[in-house]
Amino acid sequence: MTTNPDLTPAADTALTGALSEVQSQIARTDTKAGLLMAVVTGSLAAIGAAGSAVTLPLVGAIAAGTGAAALVVAAVMLLSVIRPRLGGNDRASFPYWAGLTGEQVRESLTTDRRHHAIAVLSRIAVAKHRALQRAVDAIRTGGALLVIAALTLIGGAL
Repeated sequence: MTTNPDLTPAADTALTGALSEVQSQIARTDTKAGLLMAVVTGSLAAIGAAGSAVTLPLVGAIAAGTGAAALVVAAVMLLSVIRPRLGGNDRASFPYWAGLTGEQVRESLTTDRRHHAIAVLSRIAVAKHRALQRAVDAIRTGGALLVIAALTLIGGAL
C-alpha cells in the first residue's frame, strides 16, 4: 500500500494506530461475548436441571421463568455480537477483496484506504459494544429475578 503523499508521518502513524485500536476493540467485544455466552448457557442448563427437581411457589415460578427468559434474550444479544459482519463496504478489507480478481486486489492495495476501514470498523465496534451492554443488562435482570425465585423457595421452606 502506498502512503498518501499528503499525509505527514504523524498522520500515517495515527491512521495505523486508529485502525489497530478499532480492530482490538472488535476482538475484545467478541472475547467478552464468548465468555458471557458460556456463563449464560451454563446458567440456563442449571435452571433447566433444577426446574424439574424443584417446585416453586407461584411468585417464584413466575420470577424464575422471567429470569430464564431474560437470560435467553441475553444469549440472543450475545450471538449478535459474535455474528460476523461481512459487508465489505469499506473497499479496504477481506470481504471487499473477496469479490476481486488478483489484479484488482493488487490495484486496490496501491491506495491507502485505512480511513475507510476505520470508519466502517468503528461502526461495527460501536454496534457490538451496544449489544454487549444490552446483554449485560439482560443478564443482570435475569440474575435478580432468579435470586427472587430462590428467595421464595427459601421463604417457603421456613
